[in-house]
Amino acid sequence: MKKIFVTKPSLPPKDQFYQLIDEIWESEYITNDGDFHKKLEKALSEYLEVDHISVFSNGTLALITALQALNIKGEVITTPYSFVATTNSLIWNGITPVFADIDEHSCNMSVDAVEKAITPQTTALMPVHVYGTPCDMEGMEALAKKHNLKIIYDAAHAFGVKYNGQSILNYGDLSILSFHATKVYNTIEGGAIISHSAEMKTKIDNLKNFGITDELTVVDSGINAKMNEVQAAYGLLNLKYIDENIRLRKEAHDYYASQLKDVPGLNLLDISSIENYNYGYFPVFVGENYPVNRDQLYDILMKAGIYSRRYFYPLISDFPIYASIPSANRSNLPHAVKLTESVLCLPLYAKLDRSTIDRIVDVVKNPEKR
Repeated sequence: MKKIFVTKPSLPPKDQFYQLIDEIWESEYITNDGDFHKKLEKALSEYLEVDHISVFSNGTLALITALQALNIKGEVITTPYSFVATTNSLIWNGITPVFADIDEHSCNMSVDAVEKAITPQTTALMPVHVYGTPCDMEGMEALAKKHNLKIIYDAAHAFGVKYNGQSILNYGDLSILSFHATKVYNTIEGGAIISHSAEMKTKIDNLKNFGITDELTVVDSGINAKMNEVQAAYGLLNLKYIDENIRLRKEAHDYYASQLKDVPGLNLLDISSIENYNYGYFPVFVGENYPVNRDQLYDILMKAGIYSRRYFYPLISDFPIYASIPSANRSNLPHAVKLTESVLCLPLYAKLDRSTIDRIVDVVKNPEKR
């Protein structure tokens, strides 16, 4: 029985990649803001329709550096329904995370819950565009303006997504992307910070290179978060295929939706109003009317050779390192608790064909027969 994995990385053609590797070997320049690094930032800036982008060796270091760039201290309100790197980046900066509940339909942090969580110690908000669905940016921006707060959007899932005709990366003070192998667009590992001025980009670029500006000058207490030339070349090549990758993902996503939309007790994420959605995930939410619970469905799929993922489970706030924070109490997060105990992401990637989806759908439609 052939195994079906929850995702597969988008890989560019090997022969074309080898040609770029030859160029790197010829130049003997493999890191430190090389030619491919510069070309990648320019190409990403044009594709994503943003003015300033700084690429990183991974998305977590981009998050950590963004907080440093804005000199964030005190408390930051964030979501418990995300990958743990979101909150870990706060702890690495000596910041106290405060968890706010989410909207049960969008899976994103609720503006009402955020407003209730604001204290005199709050300095910033860190919302996440979960599954690439834009959070309520107007609401977040209004709260930030009212309370003089910074906003850093964790847009790890939101490559290429638009809102009101423009990139969602143009909102907030900074936005963060992940280019991890599991993402719609990848540079094997990688990430980026999107900023809105040349001055801020310079500060970010200094921070990711030890704070060094020239051979004799260090202007900030930076770290090493640079993307190397091999990653940059790979990313530059992969960018040529991103539209085709998203098109194929959309076909798989839409076929899934057509087959599962009427299954009793199974709820799908509503993406109907999203511009330029990237089809990074296919989450389903297992309700009370479904024949089995979420964990039972997960086990049934696994026995059938189908790898799904309970994404995001557990909540970040449930991990022992965060559970003692007052805002992590489950009574404070009813919608997040409900979703984390019902969500299951089914396999989705560009080369997922209909026959494979049919095999998955057959199990999901008839779990009690397995």
